[in-house]
Amino acid sequence: MINPMIGMPQGAEWLVILAIVVLVFGAAKLPELARSSGQALRIFKTETKDLRDGDKADKQATAEQREIETRNEATGATGSTGATTDPATGEVVHERRDDTTA
Repeated sequence: MINPMIGMPQGAEWLVILAIVVLVFGAAKLPELARSSGQALRIFKTETKDLRDGDKADKQATAEQREIETRNEATGATGSTGATTDPATGEVVHERRDDTTA
């Protein structure tokens, strides 16, 4: 049998929980913590909405994606790595290497 005394915190319990949170994180960190939690929740909501929309999100490119595609087409499909790709097949035709990394 479930104990009826165990349940959701009420009144005074919330104050105790809030006091513990302030002691653990500090009063200066709470606004930053709330802001980052809100951003994470917003990102989560948009991602789940995109998953529900399915193919609609795949077909519509964002403005940033269109800008990157336009820039790649203007530079002859050469990205920041210096690799030139064949526009028809997408295969790397020529790759420029520098010997600065192993």
